[in-house]
Amino acid sequence: MKLEELKVYQLSMDISEKIWNVVANWKYFEKDTIGKQLVRSADSISTNLSEGFGRYHYKDARNFYYYSRGSLFETKTWLKKALNRKFVEPDEYQRLAQSLNILGALINNYIKSIGSK
Repeated sequence: MKLEELKVYQLSMDISEKIWNVVANWKYFEKDTIGKQLVRSADSISTNLSEGFGRYHYKDARNFYYYSRGSLFETKTWLKKALNRKFVEPDEYQRLAQSLNILGALINNYIKSIGSK
């Protein structure tokens, strides 16, 4: 199976693009503070999945999937800060937060599925 065929990877890429598009419309101060952190953490979800996928040993791979999950939680925190500071609309926040929750479940299931193979 190819990385690009994994639903968990596809969704992580989709979310990071959506977040990029949201942040791209912010003013300079918002982009320079929360925006950069939000984009970096969202991008880190898929990049850690990629790096884990490319590892030879499942223990190495699993560690990167854990990092991916950590980046997901970081993204949730930055997104919540953006909502609290009124940089993102509540309906946009809800859509992104829901997608992140689904992605979190997919990451957890993916970690379980690789086992000790």
